[in-house]
Amino acid sequence: MTPSHLAPNLLLAPNLLNVNAKQDVAIHYVLDFNRHREHLVNVVMSFDMTEMIHPDEGFGLWLPTWIAGSYLVREFSKNITKVIAYDEMGRAYRAYKSAKNHYEFTGIHQTGRITVHYEVYCHDLSVRTAFVDDSRLFGNFTSLLFMLSGNEWASACVHLHVPQDFLAKNEGSSLACGLPHIVREYEWGVEYLLAPKQAFAYYDYPFEFGVQSLFDFTVQASGRSIGHRFFIAGRHRTDLTRLSADVQKICQSYAHLLGDVPFADYTFMTMVTGGDYGGLEHINSTALITSRTDLPVNESHVPSESYQRFLGLCSHEYFHAWWVKSVCPDVMISCDLQAEAYTSLLWVFEGFTSYLDDLMLLVSGVIDRASYFKLITAQINRYYKTDGRIHQSVAESSFDTWIKLYRPDENTTNQSVSYYNKGALVALCLDLSLLKHSGGKYRLFDVVKVFYDKSKMTDDKRFGMSDDDLDDVIGAMMGVDEWQDFYRRYVVGVDELPLIALMSEFGVVLDSQKTETAWGVSVDEGDDGLKIKHLHRGSIASGAGLSVGDVIVAIDGIRASGAGIKSALTHASSVVVHAFRRDELRTFTVHRGLPTLHKCVSVRTTDYQEKGWLVFDKWL
Repeated sequence: MTPSHLAPNLLLAPNLLNVNAKQDVAIHYVLDFNRHREHLVNVVMSFDMTEMIHPDEGFGLWLPTWIAGSYLVREFSKNITKVIAYDEMGRAYRAYKSAKNHYEFTGIHQTGRITVHYEVYCHDLSVRTAFVDDSRLFGNFTSLLFMLSGNEWASACVHLHVPQDFLAKNEGSSLACGLPHIVREYEWGVEYLLAPKQAFAYYDYPFEFGVQSLFDFTVQASGRSIGHRFFIAGRHRTDLTRLSADVQKICQSYAHLLGDVPFADYTFMTMVTGGDYGGLEHINSTALITSRTDLPVNESHVPSESYQRFLGLCSHEYFHAWWVKSVCPDVMISCDLQAEAYTSLLWVFEGFTSYLDDLMLLVSGVIDRASYFKLITAQINRYYKTDGRIHQSVAESSFDTWIKLYRPDENTTNQSVSYYNKGALVALCLDLSLLKHSGGKYRLFDVVKVFYDKSKMTDDKRFGMSDDDLDDVIGAMMGVDEWQDFYRRYVVGVDELPLIALMSEFGVVLDSQKTETAWGVSVDEGDDGLKIKHLHRGSIASGAGLSVGDVIVAIDGIRASGAGIKSALTHASSVVVHAFRRDELRTFTVHRGLPTLHKCVSVRTTDYQEKGWLVFDKWL
């Protein structure tokens, strides 16, 4: 089999690889999108064996199993097929796998140029992998580029080949990427040549190609004007002027408070859909996905809750340029993305970020204090509804992210806690505690700035934080004893967070009350009945034998309804429940018992208006 039989469209510019091979770049990757309708990308990887580090008997290739910023082994190699290498004589060598993500070649000539051909299936709409169809070309290189074993930091160059039929269908398409690039036009289409990088470094530069809206703005930092570009793909009616003004305020506030920025420019890439939500940070860009209803259209002066959600997402991922990309857990400084990198510090990086992202909406003037209080109380009430908070600490949640956070099930909130949610509230408590014990001298942002300054002193502008580093910095600011007590109780311990007490010290009164969950179940009400989606441990429904997934169809012979569950035990000590479990009708008896109660808080706005929230008075 010859290379032309494997992927003929890759040879339409036959001199491309040979010409570029003469340049000072060791490895070339050509990504061809001719098969976009099949969600396939054909890749050719080219290198000279005489210039590479390799074992005498051949060479190996590997692909990551996870992507930085999303802590779950996702097995990207499951989407790879047809891995075949060709020597200069056109002889084919088929790869064999030595591990789930490792491909080996033996018996191949040890000199001369080698080309490796493979195809990648790209049909994941999330920000973590790659998606290709007739209107959008999006990819993280962790899903697309093999590493040549032993040569991960060799110089490399990526060529994106976009065929003419895609360009014709998507007139006016543009490329969004954190890397500079040049464009070459051919009869078959257009090539985008991305700036050369070390091969492994490409893993931090996603790209998006298609029809996109675009605006740009600048941020002032250290006497420089830093260019920012914001791309939006998908159907939308966004008020770009409003969005640009708000995002610029947020970004400028970060640059002002942190002193400078860790990048020369920044790119936002946003995909708009009917209801998706998420983001992933990169070294000078972020990939976002959002519901079109979260984007601003005819917004009032104060952003709607849905628009605040999107601005919070932008704020969150932008801050990660400092607080994950510049400073990160020590175990992630040099990880190769092939095996889990266990750390108890994700509550610091995602928790701090989840607290500060909303705070910066207030600091920047994008939202008012009333809106901020709603965001804070929503976080607090989510925490109180999570029974797992008394079982798992934020440090344990961080360590267990690889097996729990990204794999939620019906038992998740009963046994575990999110280091995003509880981490944000631990960060809030730490912020107030720092302010309290330092006599107003230090805030949480001061902790961030100390570590960011450490990163600027390293050769690669990155710093790996350890638990000891965190102890040293925070202990010096708020007192060693105070920090150790805080750490023992709220970071590695499961003591209830002192939210109400701490906030009241700064003029914010939180009114607390109890809310009841009928029978201790959450249900989805439909034509077929009430499907149980969550069941609290120790509830009367659990004691009766009901289970998640059961569909309740009748209560005491009456068709089941949400209102019926709430009122059923008002005048009776027990009720007979009929429910389907799978396709079998079952009978249960639910007895009146102790209600399932959860704490719920609200801000007494008159108090904070009269007293002033000293936290933000001092901050601003």
